[in-house]
Amino acid sequence: MLQTLKNAFKIKDVRRRIFYVLLMLVIIRIGSQLPIPGVDSDYFKEWFANQSSDAFNFFDAFTGGSFTEMSIFALNITPYITSSIIIQLLTIAIPQLEEMHRDGEEGRKKLTAITRYVTVGLALFQSVAMTVGFGNRGLIPDMTVVKGIVVVACLTAGSSMLMWIGERITENGVGNGISIVLMINIVSRIPNDLVSLFQTFVQGKTIARGALAALIIAAIIILVVVLVLILNGGIRRIPVQYSKKMVGRKVMGGQSSSIPLKVNTAGVIPIIFASSLMSFPVVIASFLGKTNGTGIGSEIMRGLTSSNWFNPSQPVYSLGLVLYIVLVIFFAYFYTSITFNPMEVADNMKKQGGFVPGIRPGKPTQEYLEKILSYIIFIGAAGLVIVAVIPFFFNGVFGANVSFGGTSIIIVVGVVLDTLKQIESRMLVRNYRGFLSE
Repeated sequence: MLQTLKNAFKIKDVRRRIFYVLLMLVIIRIGSQLPIPGVDSDYFKEWFANQSSDAFNFFDAFTGGSFTEMSIFALNITPYITSSIIIQLLTIAIPQLEEMHRDGEEGRKKLTAITRYVTVGLALFQSVAMTVGFGNRGLIPDMTVVKGIVVVACLTAGSSMLMWIGERITENGVGNGISIVLMINIVSRIPNDLVSLFQTFVQGKTIARGALAALIIAAIIILVVVLVLILNGGIRRIPVQYSKKMVGRKVMGGQSSSIPLKVNTAGVIPIIFASSLMSFPVVIASFLGKTNGTGIGSEIMRGLTSSNWFNPSQPVYSLGLVLYIVLVIFFAYFYTSITFNPMEVADNMKKQGGFVPGIRPGKPTQEYLEKILSYIIFIGAAGLVIVAVIPFFFNGVFGANVSFGGTSIIIVVGVVLDTLKQIESRMLVRNYRGFLSE
């Protein structure tokens, strides 16, 4: 990996793109520290510390600490993530959106534009809700209409700017811009989380116990990273044979190929979608002050909170984990269904004279691909669940309260691998030799 980056810096265009990404990341971190005018950030820190649920930890990790600091990037790209979820769900329900999705590059541009508008609308809605909900309770001292408008404008503009930065990184840099923005936010929180782990399990212990705890923590992190690498690298190749045909006096075709189906076809999307959906009602309940009560609603909210899972003293709350697992598996199948169409692949193979050995072209090939895809999607979803649940287990049993976990590690590793692949692809275009052996 290091050799690949070293070789990449020798190529002017790739070097320029990497520096562009680094510049954008610096701007993001600077913006994450800029306070919103007229806001008392200490109030929000105290309020955040008094919350019993960890739903806001999920948002804080995704915003790189901007949420608790109430900086201009407090909302970060969470409205964009929510907007993407809504549009992709509506793609199945609304024929016009489904037609756009199938309409190639032009259709994707239209869907991207719609996603942008929805993102700005969600950012505006969330900004107004936060300003109204917390403004008169201490977040904005001497609350006035003008101060409220300033706060709403800053929060909405900050989220919109991050969306714009993500798109510019995709266009002028390397890698997926939105994913890179999300990754740098998560990475920025890791040092604080490591300090928290050290203070909880190592500090104040005897040398032997402290060393053992440090080794166990390191082993768990390495195990999760290795599992993520295995999950991302798993591929099932479907062999394809093309029949020979005469074109003039030449014999064309006859070559062999394969269809690579990734085990983790949907990537980290199922985890993000499931976590977002389960966090949403908890966030709303927290705004309304309904999470610390004794009613059935408060009990349900506690069950949706991952910090209560695997708690030996309150095992009933672990039922929320079952819902989480079901959502992850559902979104794994759902997302794959809108990104990979077995019927379209089978039809294209048939038109080009291709077939899977032992399987007839057309409908039988489609059914075969659906069967294989269904099998590997379940394996990939099960792998995602294992990676995500390992940190939940240690958080619940040992009280390791950290913002990063399996979800964060999957995102970071996935984004790093994808970015490196794009760097190598750009180097390939320029016939640069030697990096493939690394």
